[in-house]
Amino acid sequence: MTSTLIADSGSTKTEWRLIQANQPAISIRTDGLNPYFQDEDQLGQTLHDQLLPQLPTLTTPLSVYFYGTGCTGQSSNERITRAIRKTLPTTTTIHVASDMLGAARGAAGHEAGIVCILGTGSNACFFDGEQITTPSYSLGFWLGDEGSGGNLGKRLVTNFLHGKLPTNLHSAFADQYGLDRLTVLDHAYNQPYPNRYFASFTPFLSENRENGFVRNLVLSAFSEFLQLYVYRIPDYTQHPIHFVGSVAYYFNDWLRELLADHHLQTGHFVRVPIDGLVAYHT
Repeated sequence: MTSTLIADSGSTKTEWRLIQANQPAISIRTDGLNPYFQDEDQLGQTLHDQLLPQLPTLTTPLSVYFYGTGCTGQSSNERITRAIRKTLPTTTTIHVASDMLGAARGAAGHEAGIVCILGTGSNACFFDGEQITTPSYSLGFWLGDEGSGGNLGKRLVTNFLHGKLPTNLHSAFADQYGLDRLTVLDHAYNQPYPNRYFASFTPFLSENRENGFVRNLVLSAFSEFLQLYVYRIPDYTQHPIHFVGSVAYYFNDWLRELLADHHLQTGHFVRVPIDGLVAYHT
């Protein structure tokens, strides 16, 4: 049976939807696929071990639309394409594009607007209803990603290691995670996926959102995101600003407050854009 496979991939996980005629979409989840951090063999291994077993028997995706973090140039996109081709050799058409375009199409549909990603990483763009018309501003985890889960976790852990957390917050964090300096440094510089590691601490911020220090830390990061990303987009006050990603979704009240304070138009808040992408492509 022929079908269409749509993927929205972040650094942490990939959401897939298999679309078949006259049938409900089938939801599939695998680990994230990021050509910045994974070579072709690692990408192919994830697809083989996690995607293939979840596809219905005798299903042949005719087309694959893959939107992913790190898919920002010909080299990285071709790496993803080759990994998909090896896993699904009978697929005829493979489209690979950035997670930014996926977020834009999933959140804004065919309407123009500013679209922001605040998940494990962060980015922003202007979307004309079909394509992105501004360049990517993201500098990645180590040099940017302001306001993202990775960035918020890094700010939290850094304050913890420097002894700058309030006493009650410091004790709660120490009891929950039992971190020390060497463990953090090992994950930061020796282990794979440091962005995922630091993003894993953002639930602590959500759990302690009533703490003034947490509120200031998060809002400071969000304000920096607006300054560095949104304010660089021409006529940014004239368009709705949509947000995609778990960080934006779970802190949407603070983001709405921040946008109102800056007299900016509030758009949609979408945790994952995959269902919007299904609507866009069908």
